[in-house]
Amino acid sequence: MAGTFIVGERKIRPGVYQRRYKTGTGPIAGARNGVGLGLIRANWGPLNTVVDFTPDTNVNRIFGSGNTENLITEMFNGGLTSGHFVRIGTGGAAPSVTLKDGSEADAVKITGAYVGDRAFTVSIRDSLIGAGRECIIYEGTTEFCRVTFAADGKEADGLVAAITEGTKDFIATKVDDGDGTLAEITQEPLTGGEQPTATTTEYSAGLDALYSTDGNCLCVDTDDVSVHALVQAWIDRIYSNGSYTMACLSEPKSIALDTRMQHAAAYNDEKIIYVLNSATSSAGVKYEGWLMAARIGGMIASVATNLSLTHTVISGMASLAEKLTPSEIETALQRGCLVLTTNTAGQVWIEQGINTLITPDGNMDEGWKKIRRCKTRFELMQRTGDTLDALIGKINNDPDGRATIIAAIKGVISRMVGEKKLLQGDAYEDETNPAQGDSAWFIVEVDDIDSVEFIYLAYRFRYAPDA
Repeated sequence: MAGTFIVGERKIRPGVYQRRYKTGTGPIAGARNGVGLGLIRANWGPLNTVVDFTPDTNVNRIFGSGNTENLITEMFNGGLTSGHFVRIGTGGAAPSVTLKDGSEADAVKITGAYVGDRAFTVSIRDSLIGAGRECIIYEGTTEFCRVTFAADGKEADGLVAAITEGTKDFIATKVDDGDGTLAEITQEPLTGGEQPTATTTEYSAGLDALYSTDGNCLCVDTDDVSVHALVQAWIDRIYSNGSYTMACLSEPKSIALDTRMQHAAAYNDEKIIYVLNSATSSAGVKYEGWLMAARIGGMIASVATNLSLTHTVISGMASLAEKLTPSEIETALQRGCLVLTTNTAGQVWIEQGINTLITPDGNMDEGWKKIRRCKTRFELMQRTGDTLDALIGKINNDPDGRATIIAAIKGVISRMVGEKKLLQGDAYEDETNPAQGDSAWFIVEVDDIDSVEFIYLAYRFRYAPDA
């Protein structure tokens, strides 16, 4: 006879019994690359809430304009494929306007869904294409949103329902039915909007909002070194919990050059990149401090781990706004600064793709000083972790189960070797920590690949060939 069996079962009747097993280790996790994180100040949008962006997302529609929302634009200009951003702040007030009925009595109040001083106006008029009426909210001369409602003697109710259903940016509440109509108005301003407070406390809260959000590089919209210190502490904290996010920071030219170099050296952190100097775009915009850090941060987040940022041209930059002497450049590099210089064509580029790590500890080699090699190593950890997560609780802690884990790790290594991110690698059980209970220890050894950054040529000349 035939049938099925479970592990350890001994059948009474002779016969053939079968059991199904899954072979292989499952899919190999891919790299998470090109993902940016950022904190901004804005005059619109939710506070302390992560908002997801793609390159096609309209930044100004969500966060308004005239503040620091261009950090998002610059990070995408640097090459992001996606981003997660938080508008920081507490307090503030939302703008509002109260609409009158035909007898000049208050009928409907329209209030912004968010606090801030974004300037809106509202118009109420008969519809140009039908028998109903319409409410149009403008920002300047640009239509922001439009809803229609019936001219049925219950216009207050109709407008409230239309705004509730038609937009998330405004809240409408009925004050009174009045005479059943709404008076016609033309671009009546919403008033009383006030900006929220944004201090180091609010930046800390913004970082907390991002805590569970993975990204490759974080940027903040401030040159304040106290906020930068918060960023480094936050980066260290999330790293200890399995996140591999870097941060890109900078300060403006108004800070003495040597002071900036000292600040960079003080980080001494492979996860912190410090952009030293500034440039001017072809449109005449000066990129310095956090704005330049945002552009470089986008490049750091998006560069593939089989490529280096060394001698990468920064698109759209026409000239350096702060040129350094050869001696200053060498000093800056030795202090862990990412320095902007120009190539022979006069294009602004990154002199060398390094982070602020100057003195590696006993568990680090010189490779941790390079952005490329850090990204490669972080990617290996991320992909290995993601691949093994699928095996947690699903395999036994026996030789076969641990062999499955080793095979999965080797699969990641093999994939990254084929992608020219690693030269070679291996994985095996840690003999000094034998598996026990529900725990198993492994060692992963890899040789990651660097880019050629220094070429030394020895020329030999002779006046004439030997006779």
